Amino acid sequence: MEMIEPTMLVILALVAFIAGFIDAVAGGGGMLTVPALLSIGLPPHIALGTNKLAATFASSTAAVTYFRKKLFDPKCWVKAFWATLLGATIGTLVVDAISTEWLEKVLPLVILGAAIYTIFNRSPNATQNILPKPCPKHNKKQVIQGFTLGFYDGVAGPGTGAFWTVSSMAIYKINILLASGLAKAMNFTSNFTSLVTFAVLGHINWMLGLTMGVCLMAGAYVGAHSAIKFGAKFIRPVFITVVSILAVKLAYEAWFVNL
Repeated sequence: MEMIEPTMLVILALVAFIAGFIDAVAGGGGMLTVPALLSIGLPPHIALGTNKLAATFASSTAAVTYFRKKLFDPKCWVKAFWATLLGATIGTLVVDAISTEWLEKVLPLVILGAAIYTIFNRSPNATQNILPKPCPKHNKKQVIQGFTLGFYDGVAGPGTGAFWTVSSMAIYKINILLASGLAKAMNFTSNFTSLVTFAVLGHINWMLGLTMGVCLMAGAYVGAHSAIKFGAKFIRPVFITVVSILAVKLAYEAWFVNL
């Protein structure tokens, strides 16, 4: 790839910071970074691989932040972890073997449904940031949820964090802050798994990915701390806004761009 102009590099860095912030709070940061990478002329497979490298920085930072604030307990989600890892591995390996045209058309409706669910769902008390004791015993549900969302993240990716947040609130009856902590940890799992696979296939621009990764990491740090500090009253409107915009953008691209 040709040398990137300094102005373009600054723009990419700013986009990465904003994406990291949004991703730490609500998910969907990849909808900013992937188009940005494509806009500078990267081939699609290189753009996806490079984005996974950068996204791993953001998801790891957010996951550690939630863990340190005791809003995520790894011992409760062992089944989900292994299922997500397996799903992401398989999804990344088969991504070139399947047609994603149908997925592009259905995805906006699914994401919009997530936003509507969040608007009307009465989540548990936002001030009680404690998992039900003992840890959730939904092992079968953890496996299904982890494998499905891990596979999806390996195949496509947009909105994975949002899907984790919404499905976790519905399945485990936890508030949006705890669900966000779980979402970031599992998003890191699938991001890192896909990253390793893309690296083996040689589909990563390392210099650009690392540069954007640092900016994503900074944005994720600010976003995660903001979410924890201000709680559900901050997360809910940001989450609903992000997933709604994401749904509209995907719908436009899937249904109208190529008409």
